[in-house]
Amino acid sequence: MPKSFYFIKPISLEHSFTSVVAMATYANDNPVWLEEAVNSVLAQDYRDFVFVIVIDGPIPDAIEQVLQKALLNDQRIVLAKSEGNVGLSRCMNFVMDWCLPYQPEYFFRMDADDISLPTRMSTQIAFLEQHEDVDVLGSALIEINEVGKQVGARTLPSGNAKLRRNMSTRCPINHPTVVLRFSALEQGFRYRNDLKNTQDYFLWIELMEAGFKFHNLKQPLLKFRRVNDFYKRRGITKSINEFKARIFAMRALKRMRLRYLVYACAVLVMRCLPPPMVKLAYKFDRYVLNR
Repeated sequence: MPKSFYFIKPISLEHSFTSVVAMATYANDNPVWLEEAVNSVLAQDYRDFVFVIVIDGPIPDAIEQVLQKALLNDQRIVLAKSEGNVGLSRCMNFVMDWCLPYQPEYFFRMDADDISLPTRMSTQIAFLEQHEDVDVLGSALIEINEVGKQVGARTLPSGNAKLRRNMSTRCPINHPTVVLRFSALEQGFRYRNDLKNTQDYFLWIELMEAGFKFHNLKQPLLKFRRVNDFYKRRGITKSINEFKARIFAMRALKRMRLRYLVYACAVLVMRCLPPPMVKLAYKFDRYVLNR
């Protein structure tokens, strides 16, 4: 394990669990939204999991209070901390490596500003138990604003063949809705530590190239926080990384096509436009997806 991580509240090696939920939180998280996110995980109707929360660097007292309150109320929480802010990839990879001796079956992702619906985990696990060929499972999501009001929705293609076709033009999995079979992670697949964004897109490409099967549920199982500055936060670095991911997907999945190259270049240009135009393009993209 990286030396920069240490446990504030661990569990013993004798402990066993079927699933792990992994979340990272850092200084700029909204403590109210964080508490809603944590509570939504603890309120799941499925109970056989540990909830690993990684504190990514120094945090303010308000976030510390949310975490300490959760620790007092639920023994399934494992709290770890990074000595400095290292980013989501390193935090999630730390959790994956920590899980190896316990050999859980499922690895769930969760973000610190979203809300999992109460049946999220049980619904996804039930699907995986009935479809042993599926390794990575996402779902549709509901988009909410700062006060929790629904402002949109996002439904992505479902079957593996469709997702493979879409991988060269977009990330076809809603990252905070994902559950993976831990057997894929046991083979050494991890997020790229050098990426501060789009790390999920690259991981999905690598897993798909290796032959792992993907699926999306049409049922929304998570409320995704889409705040006012959502369209401003997709800076040039993220746009370039998305462009690189699309090129990587075309090569890795042997789907190099002129139309995909044109699309990748067009999206890169669009990302550099003023936020109102990006917002308009995003809404059009959601409309096309949901159709």
